Amino acid sequence: MAKKNQNPHLDPEKFRDALATVREDGKRNWVYPKKVSGFFYKYRSYLSWLLLAILFAGPFIQVDGRPYMLFNIFERKFIIFGAAFWPQDTHLLIFLLLIFFVFIILFTVVFGRVWCGWACPQTLFMEMVFRKIEYAIEGDANQQRTLNQGPWNSEKIWKKGLKISIFALISLLIGHLVMAYLIGIDQVKEIVTQPPSAHLAGFIGLIAFSGIFMFVFSWFREQACLVVCPYGRLQGVLLDDNSINVMYDYVRGEPRSPIRKNEVEATPKGDCIDCGLCVQVCPTGIDIRNGTQMECVNCTACIDACDEVMVKVERPKGLIRYASENSIKQGFQKLITGRVKGYVIVLVILMAAFVALIATRSDLEGTVTRFPGMTYQAREGGMVSNLYNITLINKTFEPQSVTIESLAEGMKVEIVGDMNWVLEPQSKFEGRFFLVREQAGVKVPQEKVLLRLAAEGEEFEEIETNFMAPVGAQNN
Repeated sequence: MAKKNQNPHLDPEKFRDALATVREDGKRNWVYPKKVSGFFYKYRSYLSWLLLAILFAGPFIQVDGRPYMLFNIFERKFIIFGAAFWPQDTHLLIFLLLIFFVFIILFTVVFGRVWCGWACPQTLFMEMVFRKIEYAIEGDANQQRTLNQGPWNSEKIWKKGLKISIFALISLLIGHLVMAYLIGIDQVKEIVTQPPSAHLAGFIGLIAFSGIFMFVFSWFREQACLVVCPYGRLQGVLLDDNSINVMYDYVRGEPRSPIRKNEVEATPKGDCIDCGLCVQVCPTGIDIRNGTQMECVNCTACIDACDEVMVKVERPKGLIRYASENSIKQGFQKLITGRVKGYVIVLVILMAAFVALIATRSDLEGTVTRFPGMTYQAREGGMVSNLYNITLINKTFEPQSVTIESLAEGMKVEIVGDMNWVLEPQSKFEGRFFLVREQAGVKVPQEKVLLRLAAEGEEFEEIETNFMAPVGAQNN
C-alpha cells in the first residue's frame, strides 16, 4: 500500500496502474539496480559486516559447553541468551514473542521500515553479499542487462558460471548456519564429517536450506520482500503521517524539471531535475517520488543517489531523506504521539509480566499422571496400590538427583525400576512408581494425595494427584 503523495503537479494514482517488477504482458520485469555509493551506503556496509559477523559467530558462542542461542524446533527446545526454554515454558515464549511484535510495531510506527533496510537478513545478504559479488563479476546495471540479453558466448558462460558457483558456495554456508541455529553446531559437524546415510534427515535438511537460499538470492530476490514478507503489507496499517520513512520532499522538489543550458525560467521550478537516478538505484524498482509504498524497504539508496546529484547541481542535499509526511507538509516532526504512548504502555506491561514469570519459573518441573487403563491393585497383607507415570524435566545445565515422597499419612512410595532418579542436564526423564497404603485406611473411594519432589534434598515442587481404592470398611 502506498501513502498518497500530496504533490499537486502529478497524478498520484497513476503509478498504481502497474507494478515495477511486472511487465505489461504479465511476465517478470527483472530489476537491475544501479550500483550506489554515498554516506548511508557506507555506514550500511559497516553495520552489515558487523551484523553478519555476529550472525555467523552465533552458533559457535557457547557458555559452559552449551550454545548461547539455539532454536531447536524439532525437539521443541530453545536456548535464548543462555536461558533454556522447554515446551512447558510455552507461555514464556508467547510473552517473548508478544514483546517482540509490540516492539516491532512501536519501532515501525516511529521509525518506519528502518529494520528492513539496515538489519533484515534478506537485505544484508542480498545487497551486501550477493549483489556486490554480482557487481564485481558482471559489472553495473547496464552491463548486467547487456550480458543477460546477449548470446551465450565464452564470456557469458564464464561470468555466469563463476557467479553461480560462488552463489552456491555461499548458499551452502548459509544453509549450514541455519541448521547450526536449529540443531547446534556440534550436530552439524557430525552431519558434515560423516556419510550422508548416517544422518540422512540432517543431510536432507542441509541441502534443502541451501537450495532455498540459492533460489531466493539468485532468482527470487526482491520478490521475497514484495510477495512473501508480511511486514511490508502491514506497513499500511502501522504507519501514519508522523512515522519517519525515506520520503521525497515534494514541497521542495516540485515542479520537477531537467536542467537545460541557456534556458530562461519562465515559471518557478523545484529542486528535482527529474534525472531518474532514485529509480535506477532502487532494488525493488519503485519511484520514491510517488510516496511511501509497500515495496520500499528503506534501503536509503535513493537518498545517496539524490544527494550526489544535488551536490553536482549545487542545490541543498536532503531532497530525499528520512522524514515524515507531516514534517514535509508542516515543517516540524512530532514523534511522541498518543498512539506511540499507548504502544509504550503495552510494551512496558508485557515486559514487566515477562520478568515476573521468569523470576518465578522453576528450573525443575514434574508431572504425575495415573497409569492409563488401571484403577487400583489389591496386594497381599491387606495393602492396595495405584500405579503412576512421572515426567521430570531438568532445565538446568547441571545433573540433578530427584526424590519423591508422599505427604499423606500412612501412604508410601515404591519406585519401579532404578531407585535413583538422576536427571542429566537439559534432559527429560520418565519413570513409574506405586503409591501403597493399607486397605483398612482407605476412607474415601478417591483420595487427594500430595507428593513432594526434591532435588539434591531441596524441595522444588508439590504435586497433587488422586489415589483410588474401595473404602476399607466395605471389605471388612
